[in-house]
Amino acid sequence: MAVLNKIRQRSLILILVIALALFSFVIGDLFKNSDALTGGSQDVVATINGTDINRVEFQQKVKNYQDRSGGRQTSTQSMNAIYSQELRRIVLESEFEELGLSVEKDEMRDLLKLSFSSYPEFQDANGNFDVNRLNAFIANLKDLNGETAPLGNFLVNYESWTNNEQTIAASAKQQTYYNLVKAGLSTTISEAEEEYFGDAKTVDIKYVQVPYTTIDDSAVEVSKSDITAYMKNHEATYKTDATTEVVYVEFKEEASKADEDKIKADLLALKSDRTEYNENSKNTETIPGFDSATDIEEFVNSYSAIKYNDAFLRAAQLPTVAKDTLMKLAVGEYYGPYKDGEFYKLSKIIDTKQLPDSVKVRHILIPHVGGQRADASVTKTPEQAKATADSIYTAIKGGTKFMDLLDLSSDKVSNEEDGEIEFDYLAGMAPEFKAYAFDNKEGDIAVVQTSFGYHIIEVLEQKSFNKAVKVATIASKIEPSDETLQNVFNTMSKFEIAIKDGDFNALAKEGNLTVKPITFNALDENIPGLGSQREVVRWSFDDDTEAGDYKNFPISNFGFIVAKVVEKREAGLMSTEDASITALPAIRKEKKAKLIREKLSASTVADIANNQGQSARTAAALTINNTTLSGAGVEPKVIGAAFGLAQGATSKPIDGEKGVYVIEVTKVTEATKLENYTAIMNRLNSERRNTVQTEVFKALENAAEIEDNRAKTVY
Repeated sequence: MAVLNKIRQRSLILILVIALALFSFVIGDLFKNSDALTGGSQDVVATINGTDINRVEFQQKVKNYQDRSGGRQTSTQSMNAIYSQELRRIVLESEFEELGLSVEKDEMRDLLKLSFSSYPEFQDANGNFDVNRLNAFIANLKDLNGETAPLGNFLVNYESWTNNEQTIAASAKQQTYYNLVKAGLSTTISEAEEEYFGDAKTVDIKYVQVPYTTIDDSAVEVSKSDITAYMKNHEATYKTDATTEVVYVEFKEEASKADEDKIKADLLALKSDRTEYNENSKNTETIPGFDSATDIEEFVNSYSAIKYNDAFLRAAQLPTVAKDTLMKLAVGEYYGPYKDGEFYKLSKIIDTKQLPDSVKVRHILIPHVGGQRADASVTKTPEQAKATADSIYTAIKGGTKFMDLLDLSSDKVSNEEDGEIEFDYLAGMAPEFKAYAFDNKEGDIAVVQTSFGYHIIEVLEQKSFNKAVKVATIASKIEPSDETLQNVFNTMSKFEIAIKDGDFNALAKEGNLTVKPITFNALDENIPGLGSQREVVRWSFDDDTEAGDYKNFPISNFGFIVAKVVEKREAGLMSTEDASITALPAIRKEKKAKLIREKLSASTVADIANNQGQSARTAAALTINNTTLSGAGVEPKVIGAAFGLAQGATSKPIDGEKGVYVIEVTKVTEATKLENYTAIMNRLNSERRNTVQTEVFKALENAAEIEDNRAKTVY
């Protein structure tokens, strides 16, 4: 009791202590994520030129986009699409606002007239657009307080109408803006002349190339400082976003050999009868096996993952792995269990038959409402179509000629061929139509229903008879057992525990696991072979995840992976190791060019070629607009140098793409000036104006102030 009294006396103190502990926990978490205190980036997907994209509104647009796409887009693809739309809208609106571009009331009415003048709701008695009707319609929508009203084939409310108006206004502003830019684009006569001379003026040269390959790579030393300096001089090329380098191993949930052996054994066990105690009848009953089953369809459908097919099949219609054997079996014989894709199968020949490979039939088609490809002129119900088809069949059986009734058929294509159609068994015909044509005999006639309606079909000719088989196949999907699944999970768990204090790569090798590396950008979602795994990417970029951290991830329809973060790189220049892939060859080329230039003491092409053990070559009719040098490939610097020399002049050494060049201009053919350059000017104007929208938006986007928080807020 004394203890209880003490607790009661100090209960207020205990409550305060607990409250303070909880408060410090919450406050600590808030400071850890400072955005929670400020209402910052966690609610803002991105800020573009000072305009925020709200997370909730953004996610609603993403959902609407996914709904419209019918699930064909992943969530990340949908988010990127909506982000691009919002980015474009805000960047352009910023520009419009700065320029003072707007759509005034009168212009809006003209735009609405252009968009809706064909709607009867906005036309007067003479069919002319009536602005008063438009105004009345808009006023009525406003009074409906969110309720919808019909417009053409649509139902609209005031909100959807205003959204549409905003879309029309935005399109109009964009068109005005781009037209202004296009109006400012023009080609001068000098530019047209330059374009003309770029193709018309030609130069012939003699040249010698000293290839970079004449100096071995080992003779050129490239240091890390060289690569760093090269990266700084080519910063745009080597600038990267933030990335994480991750390695992972896979633990696949796939059937073991023991699982497959059991599946095969279970299939074989189905062949024989078995006894089973019946709790209801209190008797031991004999369950028929595959050998003695009388209802094959029921038996197969009871035990197989693939339903019974009662059709006769040709060799080409059988599984590739089994067709040769199945075609040789007699009725009652088995093949299997055999592996076919994701299944083990046990097949039994039920019947054999000689069937044609191609047929010729003629038919009359009576369609009905709701039938496939039935147009508005079709008015018969299925029952009426059936009655018509039966009466035609009766008439033909009574002696009326088939040809005399073709006008009743809706198949105008076959009617032009006297109603005849010739096709083979692989043709894409309606299944019921095809089955009747191949499974019956020449001269047979019947009414057959398909998705198109009712056909009166007469079999005219059957050719190329070959063996066909009716096969009963029990298929079991190859899946891991519960024991195998548990073993996979245990193996994964043991590996994850071991890497806490062990080496990831060494332990993977010990477990015969392949270590797969991958580098993520913050907005990536896919892992090759595993599809969309956004959770892995998000974890690798999380502020709490550090280099060396690891985690397991369940992968749908696959199993697990255990991933480890190797390195997290901030945005900036890439590492010298990564940059060396492209920088190293370029630096070597620069150093080799310097060594080659130092060796060139002669002053003529012929002497240099002789001294360096190379051949002097020629190239004729070079133009400034074509950078390909005959015998050497694409060499823009060499071509450009040729047009900077007078006839008879020899160049200094030129560092080209494949070697160091010295050229001598042997002939310059000047182009004859044109009297008029209008055609060239018009062509250049057209080319430039066609690229306005793309190029202008690129420039605006590059100039925009963008803070992109997608990776932290919605991805």
